[in-house]
Amino acid sequence: MSRLGNLGARLYRGEVGYDFIGKRKIWYGVSILITITAILGLAVSGLNMGIEFKGGAVFTTDTKAKVSVTQAHEDAVAASGHEAIVQELGNGGLRIQITEVDTAKADQIKAQLSEDLGIPEAEINADLVGPSWGEQIANKAWAGLGIFMVLVVVYLAIAFEWRMAVAALVALIHDITITVGVYALVGFEVTPGTVIGLLTILGYSLYDTVVVFDSLKEGTKGITKQTRWTYSEIANRSINGTLVRSINTTVVALLPVAGLLFIGGGVLGAGMLNDISLSLFVGLAAGAYSSIFIATPLVADLKEREPQIKALKKRILAKRATAAAKGESVEDERDDRAPEPEGQDEDDARTAVVGPRRQPGGHGRSPRNRR
Repeated sequence: MSRLGNLGARLYRGEVGYDFIGKRKIWYGVSILITITAILGLAVSGLNMGIEFKGGAVFTTDTKAKVSVTQAHEDAVAASGHEAIVQELGNGGLRIQITEVDTAKADQIKAQLSEDLGIPEAEINADLVGPSWGEQIANKAWAGLGIFMVLVVVYLAIAFEWRMAVAALVALIHDITITVGVYALVGFEVTPGTVIGLLTILGYSLYDTVVVFDSLKEGTKGITKQTRWTYSEIANRSINGTLVRSINTTVVALLPVAGLLFIGGGVLGAGMLNDISLSLFVGLAAGAYSSIFIATPLVADLKEREPQIKALKKRILAKRATAAAKGESVEDERDDRAPEPEGQDEDDARTAVVGPRRQPGGHGRSPRNRR
């Protein structure tokens, strides 16, 4: 078995682990800082909306131009008075994209480009894009996002509970905000591909969150009938138990996206790949982060405000303090004499709350189980 597999097994059994819940204030602070940075970037720089949203003209040539891409960019800016995006096509031609250009202006730009590029005007194709089309796409995207959020909250509230639904919603908003903020900071163009990528990452983010929530739901059955573990401790075990799985799925998902972003868009210069790959890359990373450091700790915070769970934590801490005063092992105190949850026999009751027990020979094994 690989080292990662061994680590995953030890995390699942509770033999090792990181205190995610106990250090949640640190991660809350990190998330708030990142979110504020993203919002400031969005407020200061704004989004670089593509031609599909702002409207404009796209000029393409089938003949290799007599000037470089850099010179063509300067000529396009001079001819239009607007910023232009110039890309070299596979056949040696050029694709020149200029936003906020109407029909009359497009004809003037086409004539000027023909003269500057040394290409007959008849060999330059001009396509106009109206801003109303982009506005329709944006409206439909916002509507789809709103419907998705509502369905997520309803489903999680039914399948789990409302606290988990709220935590998942906060995590999704966190992921969207960071992704949009990164687009504003780096200045990448926002196209329909960006919108598709943004909606796609929500499913990945929700998947990781639901995996941890499912483990937490199973681990907290009959929690008030025992005095071994607090809700936060069980939540922490749930995160550690699924940590390797979350890392594996995230890495596997990020590798092809990273190939699109850094190799396809960066090295090979296929700039249009950046439209969707950046949103996927940032969103997947943010989704994996939020499911571990935001969603589950937030559930623990909300849950431990309940009177029953608050009273349980108080009893457990008092019991451990008493055991420590008597010089007894706190670990033995945790593992001994757990009350049976309803509908389970004595052997199953001891594992219902915390999952797999320590392996035979571990010092935390209950004397009751020794033969």
